[in-house]
Amino acid sequence: MTGSGGKKPPLVADRRYGALRGAARKQAPKPAAKPAKRARRRAPARRRSSNPLVRLVGGLFRAIWRVVWGVGWRAAAMLIAGFGIVTWYLYTQLPPVESLLDARHRGSVTMLDNRDQVFAWRGETFGGQVTSGTVSEHLRNAVIATEDKRFYRHFGISPRGIAGAIRINLAEGRGALEGNGGSTITQQVAKLLCLGEPFDPAKWESEAAYEADCRVSSVWRKLKEIPFSMAMEAKYGKDDVLTIYLNRAYLGAGARGFEAAAQRYFGKSAANVTPAEAAMLAGLLKAPSRYAPTANLQRSQERANLIIGLMEDQGYLTRAEADEARAHPAILSEAAAQQAGGYFADWIMESGPDFLTRDTTEDVIIRTTLDKRLQAAAESALDHVFDTKLKQGSKAQAAIVVMSADGAVRAMVGGRKTAAAGSFNRATQAKRQTGSTFKPFVYAAALEMGYPPSSTVMDAPLTIDIPGSGPWSPQNYEKGSYRGQIDLLTALAQSVNTATVRVQEAVGRDLVRQIATDFGFASGLADGPALALGASESTLIEMTGAYAGFLNGGTAVRPYGILDLRLKGEDAPLMGQDGGFGKRVISETAARQLVYMLTQVIERGTGTRASLGERPAAGKTGTTSAARDAWFIGFTADYVAGVWMGYDDNTPLTGVTGGGLPAEIWREVMLRVHEGVPVRDLPMDRPTAAYGLPPQTPAPDQMQGEGPFEAQTAPMPGPQPQRQREPDLAEQILMEVLGGILGRN
Repeated sequence: MTGSGGKKPPLVADRRYGALRGAARKQAPKPAAKPAKRARRRAPARRRSSNPLVRLVGGLFRAIWRVVWGVGWRAAAMLIAGFGIVTWYLYTQLPPVESLLDARHRGSVTMLDNRDQVFAWRGETFGGQVTSGTVSEHLRNAVIATEDKRFYRHFGISPRGIAGAIRINLAEGRGALEGNGGSTITQQVAKLLCLGEPFDPAKWESEAAYEADCRVSSVWRKLKEIPFSMAMEAKYGKDDVLTIYLNRAYLGAGARGFEAAAQRYFGKSAANVTPAEAAMLAGLLKAPSRYAPTANLQRSQERANLIIGLMEDQGYLTRAEADEARAHPAILSEAAAQQAGGYFADWIMESGPDFLTRDTTEDVIIRTTLDKRLQAAAESALDHVFDTKLKQGSKAQAAIVVMSADGAVRAMVGGRKTAAAGSFNRATQAKRQTGSTFKPFVYAAALEMGYPPSSTVMDAPLTIDIPGSGPWSPQNYEKGSYRGQIDLLTALAQSVNTATVRVQEAVGRDLVRQIATDFGFASGLADGPALALGASESTLIEMTGAYAGFLNGGTAVRPYGILDLRLKGEDAPLMGQDGGFGKRVISETAARQLVYMLTQVIERGTGTRASLGERPAAGKTGTTSAARDAWFIGFTADYVAGVWMGYDDNTPLTGVTGGGLPAEIWREVMLRVHEGVPVRDLPMDRPTAAYGLPPQTPAPDQMQGEGPFEAQTAPMPGPQPQRQREPDLAEQILMEVLGGILGRN
């Protein structure tokens, strides 16, 4: 193509492309499909009902839905934002994890026996801080398998777990939040921390009430748990949350945390527990008191088997490992299995200062005098006698105290059955009339005044006029039977009431009262002549301690059980031995004579059933008015033991005297206590053949006192001595001279 003048026209690109675009626009077909699509989209509108009422209802529903949806998503957004703000705030307020591991407000007391082995705990013990990485892998797995198998896969709460728990609760007829809670381990930690609210003594009367309130389930508390749990997960992470749980969970028997529980039940660290032991510990989380192995070992083992099954199902144990754990279930350590010394431990808690025992805010270690071998001997002896000598179902009670001559208590039984801490301790708390076990104090006074055991006294009817009360006539156990003139040795051995009263009135009640008090008779003593027959009340431990004074040469002792007390982790004790030897009460000569007189009680008197065979022993029976109390207290060269028997409600014993069942219990105790102990002689002096001047009895009108008391003693075995007339002064002098000659030869 040429232009005018024969020249070619210039090529213009934009025109060409513009032309092409224009051509394309001209050639492009009209979109015929679009109207069809619009028609299809509008088709539903054409199918709307022509009924005005239906159209009105439909429109109203759509309007409501738009409002609900608009409000709903905005409210949900605000709720999520609110939870986020609360979670962030709680995150900033959470303290360091180390401060949450031991948050007890009171301390604990751990008691060691005379071999420095743990035998009892009081309060909530804390075994020391552990972490999720330092405990046994089996223990960590057991806890997760039992409490929260999705622990490492959730963010602090488990909606699926909560929904499942609600379904189970409703299916079993409970409220939605009653029973199973569906709580994760993190939520349980939130409860243990009481959602960050500290204990306030002004608000809660006790820590138990505080913790119970923290465990209450409600919708509001569940809602508060959610941000708190999420904050902990964000702040601490899984391992630290689990660490808090392992340290703070209560696991029964006063054990707080898995380290304390492992030590309490198995005598080992939580780092060393076996799969069976780990399963038993994890099983306690559901109900610590019910499943505690010290309460019911079989029930605890059955619960552990269930946990072993969960560990196997979740792959933490192989089939062989699970079978091994079931075949060899966890058993208690020796200390936990024996549960020995419960009453002794209660007494220790009463003996020490409150701020270091019952009210301590520190963890305290107390070394004691308890000998677990002797404790087991005392308990088994009591069970043996009651099982073989009493009819089944008897409610009679008994108590036992065993101590060394210096007053160190080695064993204590406060009742027939091993009781929980805080139960009534009949060895230390029951004040009962002492009966004829008081008589040695009377004869100790006579010996101290210089009367030898061979001195004579009349066993004959006696009446004393007590101002304000009238005449009082003591009776012997075998009423109406009298022996005439007898020596002091026989009077004590046969527990003769009239003779003992005459001796007391001769030496003076004040002296008898003083000697009894100095030997440790701490209770109020009777004022009248019935003092000689045990009208006064005392505890078994007081009386046993007084007899220890006879054994060690007339020096009083104060029974004690504490050797030293110190704070856990400290070497220097805060207090040392609390008790032991005191002042001298009677001369060593008088004490040695009294020991011999008490041996005759067992050899030929009212206590023959307490005989230990070749081992020398001394003691005294006692039976109170109407046989409401029966006693036997005695000793060998190595140990002093006291036994009391009676009813808690003061019901009279049937056919029981101090020389009967109490003497048999004492014998069984001492036979077991002395197993493997060499035979040793008692520190005593045998009397000479001389007879001293008999005590002179004051006239009845010179007696002072109040109130009649008829005490009983055990019957005299063997033939009774013939009645003797009282010798005149010349005969007394002659007997003294002859006795001196015979004694020198």
